[in-house]
Amino acid sequence: MVRCRQFALPLFSLAGAVLAVSVAGYVAPAVAAPAGPVSATPASGTPQLAPDPGGTTEQVRQLVQCGSTMYAVGKFSRISWGGRTYDRRNAFSFQATAPYAVSDWEPGVNGKVNSIAFRSDTCSRAYLGGSFSRVHGRSARNIVEVNTSTGAVRTKFARDANKTVETLVVHDRHLLAGGRFTSINGSGRNYYASLNTTTGRDDRYLRLSVSGHYEFRGVDENETRVYNQQLSPAGRRLLVEGDFTSVRGKHRQQIFMLTLRSNSQARVTRWRSTQFNGSCDGIEPFYVRAAAWSPDSYTIYVASTGYRPYYLSNSQKRSGLCDAAAAFPSSERAVRDRWINYTGCDSLYSTAADTSTAYFGGHERWADNRHGCNVAGPNAVSAPGMVGLAPSDGAVIFNPTRSRGLGADDMLVTSEGLWVASDNYTESDGSVADKCGGVSGHAGICFLPYG
Repeated sequence: MVRCRQFALPLFSLAGAVLAVSVAGYVAPAVAAPAGPVSATPASGTPQLAPDPGGTTEQVRQLVQCGSTMYAVGKFSRISWGGRTYDRRNAFSFQATAPYAVSDWEPGVNGKVNSIAFRSDTCSRAYLGGSFSRVHGRSARNIVEVNTSTGAVRTKFARDANKTVETLVVHDRHLLAGGRFTSINGSGRNYYASLNTTTGRDDRYLRLSVSGHYEFRGVDENETRVYNQQLSPAGRRLLVEGDFTSVRGKHRQQIFMLTLRSNSQARVTRWRSTQFNGSCDGIEPFYVRAAAWSPDSYTIYVASTGYRPYYLSNSQKRSGLCDAAAAFPSSERAVRDRWINYTGCDSLYSTAADTSTAYFGGHERWADNRHGCNVAGPNAVSAPGMVGLAPSDGAVIFNPTRSRGLGADDMLVTSEGLWVASDNYTESDGSVADKCGGVSGHAGICFLPYG
């Protein structure tokens, strides 16, 4: 949940091209991105989730790089690395390159952390959002700023959201927070707010009036929320996903796009599609769980859950955006998909892209499965856990496989490769979901490097 996909390093040369990188919303000028695809063989020695003594499935929700350090957040208690086990409650950090050593950072969060973000000018402080009440021994309800060396709470930043915070992104001096809350740090802003990065108070950069929820025949009860968001490579536009039907008086479902300005409020763009208005199965009314920008910002990839359209049977050909990977133009107007690739009624939760490949992850079994639902239809491709699709037409071009588990909840492309966040679910045969590229030892975290 993903949550944003960001990383931060100095400018450097890759295969003769300069690559610019970002910290939570700030992006330096760029002329090229890694060509890809990444290797199908994961790097060895990365940290992984240790089995929970109580047998509970634990999960990494998001991975973010800042400087030379990778930060992982989610719902977990212990981490394995280098033959040792470390107690880490719901947040930890490690070296972003080999040997990937686990740091001493331990903020000690007493509940799930959904998202982490950093200011553009420093990696010394991190913002955490989730479902928790105490951090490093201090009261902090669902949002907090912590020191990335000591884990201590920064008390000047307000820390009180009345319900879950799902996603955090920093743009300039604005911390954009989304979730289920109807009050955050003294503001009555519902579901989506912009907070001053120093004080945590509402800075009025977002005044969007997000509202509504999904209603159709047979739908389960669902509530308004902002779930996920992704900055464009240049940091000038932002995609936002969630359960809503109206944003600043404009009809928007599943996803909308903002233009981010330095000296005035963020603006809802005209980018939209009637395809996002379709209804999937009643148990999954909100289904566009993640999106990613192409490196040139011309294409938007979306990853969805949803099972199937509520009016279709299992035997009918798939349609709509339910349980699918899809690509859309990013033009600020009404658009339609460039392609859709169906899993056959298995969920996708994450996506990321480089110049050659659009990567998708979930707990899917197949790709190219438009004619099957919970079975492999004609011409279906076995692609458990993750898949790479061609940006031009959505064809399968990268298929390393991964233990399905609960699903790959986050993907992050950096200058070094592709990071995949997942879980340590115990399979029906008693084995732990720890395989990536066919290699064991990657429960919760898998890194596929560039060649």
